[in-house]
Amino acid sequence: MTPAAPAPSDKAFVPFVSVADMMRLVHHVGLDEMLRRLAARIEDDFRRWQSFDKTPRVAAHSPVGVIELMPTSDGEAYGFKYVNGHPRNTRAGLQTVTAFGLLADVATGYPVLLSEMTLLTALRTAAMSAVAARHLAPAGARTMAMIGNGAQAEFQCRAMQAICGIDAVRLYDIDRAATEKCARNLADSGLSVTACDSPEEAIEGAQILTTCTADKRNATILTDNMVGAGVHVNAIGGDCPGKTELATAVLQRSSIFVEYPEQTRIEGEIQQLDPDHPVTELWQVIAGTAPGRRSASEITLFDSVGFAIEDFSALQVVRAAIAGTAFYQPLDLLADPDDPRDLYGMLRRAGGTPAA
Repeated sequence: MTPAAPAPSDKAFVPFVSVADMMRLVHHVGLDEMLRRLAARIEDDFRRWQSFDKTPRVAAHSPVGVIELMPTSDGEAYGFKYVNGHPRNTRAGLQTVTAFGLLADVATGYPVLLSEMTLLTALRTAAMSAVAARHLAPAGARTMAMIGNGAQAEFQCRAMQAICGIDAVRLYDIDRAATEKCARNLADSGLSVTACDSPEEAIEGAQILTTCTADKRNATILTDNMVGAGVHVNAIGGDCPGKTELATAVLQRSSIFVEYPEQTRIEGEIQQLDPDHPVTELWQVIAGTAPGRRSASEITLFDSVGFAIEDFSALQVVRAAIAGTAFYQPLDLLADPDDPRDLYGMLRRAGGTPAA
């Protein structure tokens, strides 16, 4: 067995969680338990939403994708995520989304964790969807339609199962191979899985409708006549300007819940609406200061684009989970001269030149 790495508090090293370590950590903790921990930490941090610095993510758009930085701080810790979204990458056998993130101590500015966040983003996005559904979906919801069966789909299904108690999923993707992949991966999950030939078939009998498609364009995955009364729509694919999944009429009939309006109005489904169209911030529902679902016939819509506080929460979960384990590597990222004023002397000694 690999020896345990130095404790995360060792100032000379920064714990680094690689993709391999993240996979080992999730299996060590258990997927369901990891999703529940992420959901619990997100809810806790959303309840203290006003403690955080908040800003829309800093995005560099190109014709083929986007690269973004997502920073936040609660005054004690600082976190950021680097993430890209390049839908065409799959044609070259590459991931659509890759990411890494960092936590730092505000008091010293020293980083205390560096982690892969490609897997972790999929986990936290799924946990965030399930948190929203727990507060907004109709009582007794047991079936979800999963439209878009790419890299996020299985995580979404498993989180809704672990956190909201769904027991059936209905899958659809324009690429039948993606649906077959998703169905295979969920075969031992305990979920009843149905592969569908159209989005209309997928939503039959579903109380939760999740859309998660990758194309960077305005699309209509759900038309107005597809969305009946009383459902919860979990729209997670629209996450940049010019990329949407829902017909405008669906938005106009729904009670809309968002993470951070200043970001969602730029990137989310509500970019299709007037800038003053009313929305409710989800943190207010979680904190009990605003209502969630008001009636059995209401259509609730979580217009999710992902926000930095969710990544902060996820990094904090990982930092706590690796303590006392070997699921990270000590990264020599910090200069640590004997005299903090003598950085040059440290360099000289490393070359074999004795100190003056």
